[in-house]
Amino acid sequence: MLRMEIALFLVLAFVAYIYFSAEKQYTQLHRTFSALLVTALVHLVLDGITVHTVNHLDTVPRLLNDAVHRLFIGSMVLVIYLFYQYIAILVEEETGKPRRLDRAAKLFLAAAVLGSFLLPIQYMRTPAGNYSAGLYVTMPYGAVTFYLLLCAGLLVVNWQAIDRKRKFAIGAALLIEFTVCALQGLHHTWLISGMGITLMTLAFYLTLENPDILRAELTEQKMSMLYLKSQVNPHFLYNTLDTIRIQAQLDGDKKVADLLMRLVDFFRLSVKVDRQMVALDDELELLEAYLELMCCRYPELRCEYDIDPDLGGAQVPNFILQPIVENSLLHGLKNKGYRGTVSVTAEKTAEGRMEVRVADTGSGFTEGKKAAVDEMLLHYAKQPAKLEGNSIGILNVQKRIKLLCGREYGLWYTENPAGGVTAHLLLPAREEEV
Repeated sequence: MLRMEIALFLVLAFVAYIYFSAEKQYTQLHRTFSALLVTALVHLVLDGITVHTVNHLDTVPRLLNDAVHRLFIGSMVLVIYLFYQYIAILVEEETGKPRRLDRAAKLFLAAAVLGSFLLPIQYMRTPAGNYSAGLYVTMPYGAVTFYLLLCAGLLVVNWQAIDRKRKFAIGAALLIEFTVCALQGLHHTWLISGMGITLMTLAFYLTLENPDILRAELTEQKMSMLYLKSQVNPHFLYNTLDTIRIQAQLDGDKKVADLLMRLVDFFRLSVKVDRQMVALDDELELLEAYLELMCCRYPELRCEYDIDPDLGGAQVPNFILQPIVENSLLHGLKNKGYRGTVSVTAEKTAEGRMEVRVADTGSGFTEGKKAAVDEMLLHYAKQPAKLEGNSIGILNVQKRIKLLCGREYGLWYTENPAGGVTAHLLLPAREEEV
């Protein structure tokens, strides 16, 4: 039996090495999985020690045996609690529904851990091996059952809303743990709880947390961004050049030179696809070049900026603001003859993050359009890759923010009381690259 614990520890240690040595997203979900990996490794160490001590009750001091056993049971409850947290965060990010059972889960955790350290331990001796029993075991195993039922409830209630891959990972992990718990309950001397925890961890790692999978998704998104940038609207190019030609007839060479310079700036900045993340200042420079050209084409179009200077070095996904602004022009201000204002604001939130807002005074959403946009942005992961259509810009932006910054960040829209819409982009405020 001890050999099995050693083998499980080596397997999970190898997985942890790959996971922690690879580039990963520092999101709430990934931080929880990191804590889960470390706790599971500690649990497997305690499991191996306990397997030895519980089967050598005559030679191992009772105080040492009890101390290791209590740590083992406490770590087991903590691991299953972290599994619940991981699944709850996963479901929350997938469905947008807030977690409502966290307080109850924490109370069960506190009661189970307290019980594992205070209740008296009773050992059962059998020819097949020894094991612990009584109220001391009933309380933590009851908490484990509670967490597994919570996870199963989350999966069943949100079955239609959860992505197929995540649904498979959660279902496989729960099936494994329920099976191991049932076998452990029928055969007390088998002591296979470590096997269940290891297999659950592997189920999530192989389907959701594997660095190779994350890198493949990053590559897919980068290729999508490359395609998007290669498909710069030819009408924009032709109309801008025509504006320059007309302006050359009506004005002097200085104006033509200025327009050409902004056009050159726009294309120079927009083709920088070798970096996934850029400073907010660089992203705004690209946006300003684009908007200056648009304001020249449409003299009654105005642009306003209110940028927190402390956020200039914050890293943001490359090429996310221009598609949002272009969307505001084409779907909001176009219907008003491009008469109106586009306002760009960047400020820190109370939580220390960064919110960038792009507001317009356009015609707003048509009936049913906002609901369709909200649905597309909420279930961005289920949307097939698009190579054409009006929604490619904002869908591409949402996917890259989620992938590069974390699922707690992203894009959403609100309607302005005075007319028009506002695009909100929640992003990290730190300056190091995400």
